[in-house]
Amino acid sequence: MSTITSADKATDATVKGSCLCGAVSYQFSGTPRGFQYCHCSRCQKTSGSAHGSFMFVKPDQFSWLSGAELVTRYEVPEAQFYASCFCSRCGSSLPWEVKGADNIAIPAGTLDQDPGVRPRRNIFFDYRACWYEPGSELECFSEGPVRK
Repeated sequence: MSTITSADKATDATVKGSCLCGAVSYQFSGTPRGFQYCHCSRCQKTSGSAHGSFMFVKPDQFSWLSGAELVTRYEVPEAQFYASCFCSRCGSSLPWEVKGADNIAIPAGTLDQDPGVRPRRNIFFDYRACWYEPGSELECFSEGPVRK
């Protein structure tokens, strides 16, 4: 897991997050234990993207604010630490307890505000999608691309 460094602002603030439809919300307090991009095939499947972007907090830093009854958990039987949680209404990925690791994995895309920390590493990089290109090497638009 990535370690938070002095380059990140340590915080005792509370950070909130939610699903796409807003029915499920959560919060965590304090500085996350780590923040990383995971390129494993499971993270690609659950995110529908090139990688998962996860922060990790201790269970006592995390709480559901609303909609906990709408959270569905899927466990991959052969996975040692992996699971996936999502909103049963809109399908958004949601935080999940990591089996046997004393961590809550928080999908960073579900955060509603700046957590004050940034990703520090890529894991399972050898398994990255064959079409993956680092974002810093692609053309950028402030909004949608301009039609020609």
